[in-house]
Amino acid sequence: MGQNLIEATHLGKNVDYPQNYKPEVLVAVPRKLNREIYKIDENNLPFVGYDAWHAYEISFLTKKGLPVVGLIKLVYSSSSQFLVESKSLKLYLNSFNMEKFGNSQKEGIELVISIIKNDLEKLLKTEVNISFYSHNSKEDKSDFDNYEILEESQSVENIEFSFFSEDKSLIKTENKVGEIKIGSHLLRSNCKITNQPDWGSLFIHLEGDKIPTKESLLKYIISIRNENHFHEEICELIYIRLWEICSPKNLTVSCLYTRRGGIDICPTRSNNIDNLPPSQIDHKSLTHKLLRQ
Repeated sequence: MGQNLIEATHLGKNVDYPQNYKPEVLVAVPRKLNREIYKIDENNLPFVGYDAWHAYEISFLTKKGLPVVGLIKLVYSSSSQFLVESKSLKLYLNSFNMEKFGNSQKEGIELVISIIKNDLEKLLKTEVNISFYSHNSKEDKSDFDNYEILEESQSVENIEFSFFSEDKSLIKTENKVGEIKIGSHLLRSNCKITNQPDWGSLFIHLEGDKIPTKESLLKYIISIRNENHFHEEICELIYIRLWEICSPKNLTVSCLYTRRGGIDICPTRSNNIDNLPPSQIDHKSLTHKLLRQ
């Protein structure tokens, strides 16, 4: 089956929600074909990273019929051969809604998480780490508090933006050694199948001899506005453009997308595993939600 056909299994179609547990609705999408477009070698990836997903529509019944509701955070490696298609995950998680698990809420949560972990690892052929949250975490953290938000600069009103399709030539560099930690809440791209807009926040940590100018970075981020890719693919696209143009010593790109369909997807890529945002990629840690999440 071609990639577009795989991705369109559920996306863009009216699909009835399963009334019973149904792992067969899950769809694995190969990462390879999209990476080939940008000359990313599957056998020699220029990054390490993880995809962190927050799913807000998880619920099931105990054996006595008591509903249990919560949030699950699941994390798996960007080195995996596949990613899970988001609508299929939504359908799959909702297939638990009327099923009964465990004599207590605690027992039910343990059973459900074990089932989800097993199903996703079988689908994606990689380790998947999952935690269930039934109440707000008291240890909410943020990995990006000290990042400068580009559009909050006073000079932004004087910049003219006229490119709304991805164009790497917009990225201009300064030949000086330095380090930047910048972010923007203006990230927008589109679903490659339905063309629905996906909104998000982007954070870049770059260190090296060629530092991109802040104005050019903002122009480039805004040029993503009409790109049609999945969230993970947008993150890798931005990473590979900066890697090619800046040849940095260290580079980390994180995309925190707005929740849609009860799920938000937050991929992050880095050339250095030690620079990955620790709370973002830790399934046992919930991070502060941004305004648009």
